[in-house]
Amino acid sequence: MRRDIIIFLLMGLLCTLFSAGAVSAEKAWVAADGAALKASADAGSQTTAELAKGTELSVLESDKKWLRVKTAQDQEGWIYRGKVGSSPPQQSESGSGSSIGGLLGDLSGSSVQADSADTSRSIRGLSPEAKEYAKQTGTSADYQRALDEVIDVKVGKADIDRFLKQGKIGEYAD
Repeated sequence: MRRDIIIFLLMGLLCTLFSAGAVSAEKAWVAADGAALKASADAGSQTTAELAKGTELSVLESDKKWLRVKTAQDQEGWIYRGKVGSSPPQQSESGSGSSIGGLLGDLSGSSVQADSADTSRSIRGLSPEAKEYAKQTGTSADYQRALDEVIDVKVGKADIDRFLKQGKIGEYAD
């Protein structure tokens, strides 16, 4: 139950950012690993291919939430707009593990900013500065442990897909 609440809160935050990724150019790039190329502009349609992050796409047609695209290998299909960006994605420095950003796609249009130092700190837990602040403000050890627990939660692609489907969010929205 607690994990479901944590996942719900994390996904709620990320879904507010999810509307980014609109593409107006004739070229687009896949911004999420394993993005599904669909037979039609519907999340429930057959997946014809899974595209790697960074795959260059030619936009053939644009729908409200979907793009009909063609790959360099002449694969054609539909991809959800939230899974593409208008420029090639930057490669991650670590190359290990999966990130929420990598699962959800390009969030470059969001107002949330994080540098690699912020990202590294979140992987290790609270920064020394945050721990000192918590100490100065009298934040209880229970709250600090609870936050460390939230930071340690790992969310996989299957969890995210299930959440998006159940919540009718993103490509699963009506």
